[in-house]
Amino acid sequence: MNLVRLGNITFGDPNQFVLIAGPCVIEGEEITLRHAEQISKIARDLNIPYVFKSSYDKANRSSVHSFRGPGLTEGLKILTKVKKEFQIPVLSDVHSSEEATRASDVLDILQIPAFLSRQTDLVLACAKTKKIVNVKKGQFLSPWDMKNVIEKIESAGNKNILLTERGSSFGYQNLVSDFRSIPIMQSFGYPVVFDATHSVQLPGGLGDASGGQAEFIPILSRCAIAAGADAIFMEVHENPKTAKSDGPNNLALSDLKELLVTLKQIRQVAPLSSSKSQKQTVSSKKVVGV
Repeated sequence: MNLVRLGNITFGDPNQFVLIAGPCVIEGEEITLRHAEQISKIARDLNIPYVFKSSYDKANRSSVHSFRGPGLTEGLKILTKVKKEFQIPVLSDVHSSEEATRASDVLDILQIPAFLSRQTDLVLACAKTKKIVNVKKGQFLSPWDMKNVIEKIESAGNKNILLTERGSSFGYQNLVSDFRSIPIMQSFGYPVVFDATHSVQLPGGLGDASGGQAEFIPILSRCAIAAGADAIFMEVHENPKTAKSDGPNNLALSDLKELLVTLKQIRQVAPLSSSKSQKQTVSSKKVVGV
């Protein structure tokens, strides 16, 4: 597997996982800085590599009335403050080719949302920045489909690639996580992230907003680490009930440390599970003819 390095953080290290976490959307400067400070302290105390995540714009919302965030310009200013004050890298969603260049001046990782994972111009624009590109596997894609996305990024001379599993569409307003996708996508040569909070989302489940089943975040996270995930992505909020985006599927900040302790324990006893299963995945794919 190609190791993807970001300063002193390494994605793909079999002995540890990386935490990507923060509020779903930037709700304002003060609350964003407060979350960054508290989450980074928890990660530092546990010796877990950490990347702060929050979106400056939530372009894919259930309703036109939903809160989207401060927008690109103001959002990047706030993320710049996060980087400088807490000395941590930052990640946010990028929605268009035009955004990619501006966003790459601040972001350490450019994230392509699941619904845009096949948008070739966007993928190439992000790849050409030479920054790390994290592509969320579309809810409508199989893990094998991500090979085509990898080829697009590599065609721009960029091998700083992360792939994220975030659940697949399964009937109305529901998603299902297939943990086979972790070793399958790892077999393509790049680290895989598991999005534990969007995987429990119920898209459009509240009519004009998405619902969620946050009570299942811990068990899916544990399964993902046991399956060999290289990083865990979590949207974390100090009060999910008042969160302006995806509150029902946010992890409460007060529950974060306990969960991370458990995940570290699992990684310590199953650090090599992913590398062993990659070979099996390739051979089993040939048998079933996928």
